[in-house]
Amino acid sequence: MDVNDIEYDAYLANDRTLDDPEVVAIEARARVRLRVINGSAATGFHLDLGELSGTLVAVDGDDLAEPLRVSSVPLAVSQRADVLLDMPAGTGVVPVMFRREGARERTAILLRPPGAPIRRISELGDPAPAIGLELETRMRGPAIPVRPARSVIVPLTGDMASYRWGMGDVPPLRRGERIELELRNTTMMSHPMHLHGHRFQVVAIDGRRLQGASRDTVLVPPMQRVTIAFEADNPGPWPFHCHHLYHQVRGMETLVRYA
Repeated sequence: MDVNDIEYDAYLANDRTLDDPEVVAIEARARVRLRVINGSAATGFHLDLGELSGTLVAVDGDDLAEPLRVSSVPLAVSQRADVLLDMPAGTGVVPVMFRREGARERTAILLRPPGAPIRRISELGDPAPAIGLELETRMRGPAIPVRPARSVIVPLTGDMASYRWGMGDVPPLRRGERIELELRNTTMMSHPMHLHGHRFQVVAIDGRRLQGASRDTVLVPPMQRVTIAFEADNPGPWPFHCHHLYHQVRGMETLVRYA
């Protein structure tokens, strides 16, 4: 598995590194809603709350049917998460950390209650694991319609040696139908797959059915399968692509069209 194929000289939270992080003043014992987007071009991050835990209430802008208690949330490129965080009494500054997957680099913003001292945090920490689908399997979205769906297999292809990436085409959609796309990653890199113009639901991981979250971007790790379903209710030519920018421009993009 190749976790990272692009290196940067800095990793930013709200455009700032840990050398000069953003400090957000909050009230004592405040409830904070963290609205996080992984806006990077090619880097997955773990949102890490350290010893604290919060409540994950939404992903990619859609509420979860069952909020989850979390201390860490994996964020592939383009994914979003909303987390409610209740600040405990007497706490100091709380770093909201973003750890680069498969590496030691990290960045953060700091939540600062009144009078709390600020300490310096190193830009290097313990290596973070690669992003996987464990949390994805636990998230619950809306009830899945009982009406049948047309199923299509979409292979994700490519390799690091030639740095050429690709994906199978999606046949023309019929307006009003429900369609399932089984994304099969045949490569040794993860691919955050993003569909324009539609919301989809994660309905299976490696063939195991589930009532997953409503999203517009889902990660497909190396040699795994993720199935998404959506209603064909928005005619037009819509890009469907890997949101890792360098994979997209090297071929991992197609258009979803209506008949």
